[in-house]
Amino acid sequence: MFLYSSITKKVLMALAGLFLVTFLSVHLGINLMLLKNDGGRLFTEAATFMGSNALIKVFEVVLFAGFLLHIAVGLVVSGQNKSARPSPYAVSNSSDTSPLSKYMFHTGIIVFIFLLLHFFDFYFIKIGLVAPPPGIAIHDFYSRTLLLFSTPWYSLLYIFCFIALGIHLNHAIQSAFQTLGWNHGKYMDAVKFLGSAYSLVITAGFALVPICILFFKH
Repeated sequence: MFLYSSITKKVLMALAGLFLVTFLSVHLGINLMLLKNDGGRLFTEAATFMGSNALIKVFEVVLFAGFLLHIAVGLVVSGQNKSARPSPYAVSNSSDTSPLSKYMFHTGIIVFIFLLLHFFDFYFIKIGLVAPPPGIAIHDFYSRTLLLFSTPWYSLLYIFCFIALGIHLNHAIQSAFQTLGWNHGKYMDAVKFLGSAYSLVITAGFALVPICILFFKH
């Protein structure tokens, strides 16, 4: 029963994680619109569409549930793994285990804390739980983003958190494919390459935005 329960949890976590990978790609595309020199027109249009489309609103609920599911199951699985292997000197016998796997819990916690901050800075303002900064309208995410990324400590924190996310993604994508049984030896090298490439693109892409705003739009 424990084995079945553990496998089920890992499959749920893998599916939720792959769903979130899709979201990150869309989110990065919208964020990169901030770099276009049009006064935020394209970014605002995309943000307005995301905030007003009924289908997107349903997707937001599903996305939030996916985040909670991924985090909750990750904490449970991590706790079960520690209980099953209480010795800190226990070493995995798998030669295929990524050296990044031992940092999954730590990077996951960093990403979770950043997610709470991100919700506080944007989503909670949008739904009226938090007041926007003085002089900035509730739905003016362009001005809000420029204000945040013009603050050096916030930009550094943002970049640090996405480095943690990149480390998390690098192992998580490979692990998700293995958990779902898509780990045929012939394809795993390609999966590892794509996982590493995707995590690098996501990290670099999201980090590029605050760097450009801090140094060129400030």
